[in-house]
Amino acid sequence: MSFLRAADARDESGHLISELHGVKLVQILEYLVAAYGWPELDARLRMNCFAENPSIKSSLTFLRRTPWARTKVEQLYIKARSAEVQGRPRP
Repeated sequence: MSFLRAADARDESGHLISELHGVKLVQILEYLVAAYGWPELDARLRMNCFAENPSIKSSLTFLRRTPWARTKVEQLYIKARSAEVQGRPRP
């Protein structure tokens, strides 16, 4: 039985999702907002930029200045996108 780990999942272009090849932060954020919504992002990642008057612009400003927060957002994107490509439910 073979299975793919999240680290092995590839997008439609054949790039590893875990490498975030060609994916901009704004695209990651828009994907997560569409997939989870602002309240669920706040519940999962516990960041004020998702709780207090959330917007793409203000969240991008915070994430670009805060490396630990950007890392958490990127990790959630990798998990969610990998699950989508592999046909599994989102984490």
